[in-house]
Order: sequence, then structure tokens, then C-alpha cells
Amino acid sequence: MAEPRIPSPKSNGYAIEARELTRRFGSVLAVDHVTLDIERARIYGFLGPNGSGKSTTIRMFCGLLRPTSGTVKVLGYDVPRDSELLRTKIGYMTQKFSLWDDLTVLENLRFIAQVYTLDRARAQRRIAEVLEEFKLGPLQKRLSAAMSGGQRQRLALAAATLHEPEMLMLDEPTSAVDPQSRRDFWESLFALVARGTTILVSTHYMDEAERCHRLAILSQGRLVAEGAPERLMADLPLQVIEVQAPDIDAARRRLHLLPEVRSLAQLGLRLHVLVDKDVADAAGRVRSTLEQAGIPADVEATRANLEDVFVAATLPGAQPAQKGAA
Repeated sequence: MAEPRIPSPKSNGYAIEARELTRRFGSVLAVDHVTLDIERARIYGFLGPNGSGKSTTIRMFCGLLRPTSGTVKVLGYDVPRDSELLRTKIGYMTQKFSLWDDLTVLENLRFIAQVYTLDRARAQRRIAEVLEEFKLGPLQKRLSAAMSGGQRQRLALAAATLHEPEMLMLDEPTSAVDPQSRRDFWESLFALVARGTTILVSTHYMDEAERCHRLAILSQGRLVAEGAPERLMADLPLQVIEVQAPDIDAARRRLHLLPEVRSLAQLGLRLHVLVDKDVADAAGRVRSTLEQAGIPADVEATRANLEDVFVAATLPGAQPAQKGAA
């Protein structure tokens, strides 16, 4: 069993406190004045497309990138000033497999134990624990190059948690694995949280974002929405109308002409239509528009999903940093 974790001596109620965090690469503004607080022993998600600033923000949290301006404290330590002190308190797992293909599972873990300067007894204990926890025991003599994507992912997570970090930072860790491996991976994350680990994970998968206790949506480096996923969906500042039609393309083309429609998203044979909040009887307006065009359809107001929240938050002219309660 893992030993109880002793909090960092400088820690307080938040695992991360970022204030006006900004990063430029020449003329490119990659992260634009991000301010947020991340609670301990929770899974906090960063959702956004490629280029939205997710990875850059995480690298600043780790101390791998220096902010252009703004401040961030991680586990109570000032970053990047205290990055070396923080190193043994965090684990970091990148999107790309970053262990050694020409080493076996066991050799990789032994090397990581040396990197984190674990003494021999603790290294042996922790290696045995992660081999069991992540179902790597039967694979311990296999070269990592000969492993499947899901197996390599488990090995990477085992390596990132070998030193029992207080915080785990995961940069799009499930982008190259199958759905079952993704599900198993998330079960492992919740087990870590139950033992007190704080997890920060970036993703572009909506189903993964819904699993997070709290979520930040980034767009072009800006924090455009933040809160518990359920609250963000409940507080969507647009109406969501669902349309089912045999000729979904015709329905889409006709509804695109309505000025009060902010966005259309197709889900199989259904459309999610985002309509301005102040439109009275939005479902009736959509229904009558399709009827007048001779397009048969079932139309009704529906509950927002997380994709609706993401679309609404990233629309041109959307108000930044929609906050949702816990």
C-alpha cells in the first residue's frame, strides 16, 4: 500500500493559484492572462482545440516554461523560482510516449526510480506496487517498443507516479489509445484522486472533460469558461433546440439563414441548434421555419451538452470566462 502523503510545507487550500498568467512566443500570444484556482484532490480538466494554450499552460505550471508575465503557485511554491523544490512533488506525463523503447518495463521503472533518487528499499517497494496497480507484472520483461498503445500508456502513468507525487499533470495522455484503454486509464486516475493526488489533465475529448470535477475551456490562449461541467451545461447562455429530420442537410441549410441561430452541430440524424437567449419560444420559431420550408422535423428544447458549452464559449464575440459554481 502507498504511504500517506505529507502535504508540501508551503501548501494551502489550493493546489494551483494562477494570476494573469501570460506567455508569448515572439508576436504570438499563446496564453492570455489566465487566472484560476485549482483545488486539491480533484481532477481538473483543460478542454480546447490544438493551439488553444493547454500544453503551454501546463508547462508553465511544471516550471518547464517561464511566463512572460503573471504569477503561479503550485502546491504553495512559486514557479518557476522554486521549480527544483517542486520537482519531486509533481509527476508529468506527455502526449507522446517519453520512456525508452530499448528498455524493458522493469528497466524503465528502475531508471525512473534513480532519476527521482529513491533509495533502494523504497524503489523496490514502489516498483512492485505500480507493477501490480497498473497490471504490468506479466509485462515487466517486455521491451516498451513491443507494447501496445494502452500498455505503453499504463507504463507511462506508472513511471509518472512512481515517486508518489502530490500532483499529476497529464498533457493529452489518451490521444493514441483505444476506448477501453481510455476507460481503464480514467479508472486509475480516480483511484489516485481517492488517495489524495491532484490531477490536471488536458484533453480534446468531450466525454473525458465531463469526467473532471472542474473544467477550464481555453480558446486562443484565453480562459473562456470555467467551472463544474454540470454547472457549465446548466448555465449555458444560449438556448439549445434539438431537431430530428429525415433530410438533415436541408434542415441545416434553412436554419443557417436564421439570424438568431448562433451555431449548428450535427449529431447523427439530429441537429443541436444554439439560439440567442432572448428569443421567445425558440423551439416554436425553429419549428415554424422548417414547416414553412416544407421540411418535416421533430423539434424540441433540450438540455445542453458539453459540446454546446464549448461551442458557445468559443463563438466570436462570446463573453470570456463564464464561471460555473462547484
